[in-house]
Amino acid sequence: MLTKEQIELVKTTVPVLREHGVALISHFYKRMLSHNPELMQVFNMGHQRAGFQQQALAGSVLAYAENIENLKPLLGAVAHIANKHVSVGIRAEHYPIVGKHLIASIKDVLGEAATPELIDAWTAAYTRLADILIGAEKNIYDKNAVVEGGWTGWRFFKVAEKSKQTNDITSFKLVPVDHGKMPDVKAGQYISVRVFVKGQELIQPRQYTVVKADAASFTIAVKKVEAAEKSPAGMVSNTLHNDIQEGDLVEVSFPVGEFNLPEGDGSLCLLSAGIGITPLFAMLKEAVKKDPTRKISFVHVCKSKEAVPFSDEIDLLVKEGTVTFEVFETSAHGRPSEEFFKHLADKDTNFCVCGPVPFMKLAAAELVKNGVPAEKIHAEKFGTGAI
Repeated sequence: MLTKEQIELVKTTVPVLREHGVALISHFYKRMLSHNPELMQVFNMGHQRAGFQQQALAGSVLAYAENIENLKPLLGAVAHIANKHVSVGIRAEHYPIVGKHLIASIKDVLGEAATPELIDAWTAAYTRLADILIGAEKNIYDKNAVVEGGWTGWRFFKVAEKSKQTNDITSFKLVPVDHGKMPDVKAGQYISVRVFVKGQELIQPRQYTVVKADAASFTIAVKKVEAAEKSPAGMVSNTLHNDIQEGDLVEVSFPVGEFNLPEGDGSLCLLSAGIGITPLFAMLKEAVKKDPTRKISFVHVCKSKEAVPFSDEIDLLVKEGTVTFEVFETSAHGRPSEEFFKHLADKDTNFCVCGPVPFMKLAAAELVKNGVPAEKIHAEKFGTGAI
């Protein structure tokens, strides 16, 4: 239990975390992965090398310190983190390892400023956070284990079909090797797919939306991530595109995720960018199945119409129901403007938004500015971000 004095001590580190949080967390990861290299099979090492994971965790630790007196604003983040942790197999026994190296890193980075009292305060604060996450994750693990077709850990699936959707997006139909029952999947949920990455000599998991699911299979869509100026090529996406063929085996986690189709039958706008289209495509199908007369607008931002996966299936849903589909081509129009979001904004419509972080921030800010209540904006960013 955190005392009032310990809470105040944690709060005194907020300015330090704002200025030096990334350096602290970078030191933490370097220390932990050198002492516990087996955890490289859990963490996204591509994001590690690009610095994305360090930035995300630094932001999470800062948010925790800022809200140490009242964690209510962080409950949504806790749910998101717990689902992500379950998808990659993080367990209760991992938390003491993380805690040990986090506290040691605070000592290393703060030096003489890391008084025994401050270290005790952060140890208590970390223990409380760990207990919250362990409890949330246990609930998910327990539920996944008992539902029909459920499992925990990793299950082997075979690639039954591999289909090129666009120049850089390929779909994979996965069937369980054990031919056992499959669970129901909510639109928007994702699985982790774990593969061996040649050349890196690493086993790596990555998360992919289940775009289709039936009694015998899951289908995912994977965008091939090429190397960029500030980030390396995607280890797993390139392995799946280049090395994994029909008939090969991959390991799969149970579907999780809290980004699902909102309750209700009012008008719905699905707004995506890039590979963020995948959960919204799944939501579109579920929404139409539930109510073929529901007013749904689907707007996708990408380079060109040729970059839209599953376009034939989307067009079919448009022809059959009350769905409209619009592609905003950045090659012709540039990035979405204020007018673009103003045109979409409607205070009575539920918005589901998914895409890269800059797009997500812009969409949420512009929709709210144009009168859409924040509670009607349901969002999921693709990338890293976990405590």
